[in-house]
Amino acid sequence: MVDLIVIGAGPAGLTAALYATRAGASVIVLDGGAPGGKLNLTAEIENYPGVVKKGPELAYSMYEQCLSFGAKYEFGEVTKIEDLGDHKIVYTAKEKYETKYVFIATGTKERKMGISGEEEMTGHGVSYCAVCDGPFFKNKVVCVVGGGNSAIEESLYLSDIASHVHIIVRRDVLRADQYLIDKMKEKDNIEMHYLKKPHAIEKNDGKVSGLVIEDSKTGELSTIPTNGIFPFIGLDPISGFVSDLGIVNDKGYIEVNENQETKVKGIFAGGDVTAKNLRQVITAANDGAIAGQYIASLLK
Repeated sequence: MVDLIVIGAGPAGLTAALYATRAGASVIVLDGGAPGGKLNLTAEIENYPGVVKKGPELAYSMYEQCLSFGAKYEFGEVTKIEDLGDHKIVYTAKEKYETKYVFIATGTKERKMGISGEEEMTGHGVSYCAVCDGPFFKNKVVCVVGGGNSAIEESLYLSDIASHVHIIVRRDVLRADQYLIDKMKEKDNIEMHYLKKPHAIEKNDGKVSGLVIEDSKTGELSTIPTNGIFPFIGLDPISGFVSDLGIVNDKGYIEVNENQETKVKGIFAGGDVTAKNLRQVITAANDGAIAGQYIASLLK
């Protein structure tokens, strides 16, 4: 039995493992993807104090630092947590782990548009990661759907690759930070479409050929010819595997106290999967530090 199982190897999970192992705890970090979480999907990290790096670089630095104090990393997607009071059993598809404490840091997943052609064209012109798939659209036309920070950040990244970037915004204003809006205005190949929302995806020869948009006021439909569509319209928590524990709110986010502990004693959570107002690398790391240190203190 280990002292702590960390589920998710993003900034929150890696920080929790780092703090716990430094204090002497035995820790296994489980993740079904690459260490670093959404850092791996971020071109530049500009708002983490003292660090200006590409996302994957910061992810790898965090991962190496975490392992340097003795944490172990194992690949596996967690499917269930069984609460047995003084210890827990964490299940993946192939393994089960006994542990005294659990820290959940599974983050969020991109929300789908829910329009005709989206599922079929995912991977054939529809992508939820500009950093991953942007290079496939060099000198081509792309559409970005959304008006928040993520949408504008990804549009800026794509504007250096694609010939033209259309941004589809269902409101008449952007919700992004002014700094990003100002940077966007400097680009001459970004075109805004306010009060519009995605309606359907057109295809030709198995690839995206256009995005049908609907006027938010009149309902009038029009088509933007495009090679790629990148939706950034929100995020949903990855918490389905703990829905039976009674620790999530009506939106699926995990609720925690000041020590990052849930309603179930011994199960903690942090990062983007928790109910909070600000989801950033720095706030995720904060959650991990609080939980890791507190869990280590319980072992003494």
